[in-house]
Amino acid sequence: MNTYPATLTARLDEPLSRWRWLVKWFLAIPHVIVLAFLWLAFILLSICAWFAILFTGRYPRGIFDFNVGVLRWTWRVSAYAFNAISTDRYPPFSLGEEPDYPAQLNVRYPDRLSRGLIFVKWLLALPQLLITGILLDGGMYFSQHSSGSTGTWGLINLLALIAGFALLFTTRYPRGLFDLIIGLNRWALRVGVYVALMTDDYPPFRLDQGGEEPTGQTVPSATPVT
Repeated sequence: MNTYPATLTARLDEPLSRWRWLVKWFLAIPHVIVLAFLWLAFILLSICAWFAILFTGRYPRGIFDFNVGVLRWTWRVSAYAFNAISTDRYPPFSLGEEPDYPAQLNVRYPDRLSRGLIFVKWLLALPQLLITGILLDGGMYFSQHSSGSTGTWGLINLLALIAGFALLFTTRYPRGLFDLIIGLNRWALRVGVYVALMTDDYPPFRLDQGGEEPTGQTVPSATPVT
């Protein structure tokens, strides 16, 4: 019994400003510019990792750590300005872990990866992509960020906008809405990490809501293909 190898958490960092969410997208522009280049590097390095997995069965650790850093940075910016607006703390310009920041993302490094699965993961993930696509309007986590953009106007962004108006008029972020938004982001991340070859564990068909990762859940493993 264990959690999925890709974990995403967030803390509702109250009290939140009732108006700052209106300008966070503007304040985040420097991050968006940097992330555009980082995501280009992510894509190119993922291609290199594909060949490395094919010939060695391993994801190069340096590339893996960099790519996780890009995801981590992206999630902090998304939680701040686009996909959650759950904190007013400006995100750091950092690929590393920032333990005190209220939005966290990690991916467990796989010791070995299937050489055969790299050819079919995109196909195996199609049901997940269809579901997250319907839920999120382009759903897969990477599809929202691979161009350097930290969000598209899908369901997540609509829910975050509703949360913003709730803040504006009531000064409170609805807890149930926060739990749903983080759950949707979590599902999309799991699918994206699987398609990006960073794990062989198939993402569960499950919406795990709330700021913390669930515990005691069985992670379905793909049948190894060699």
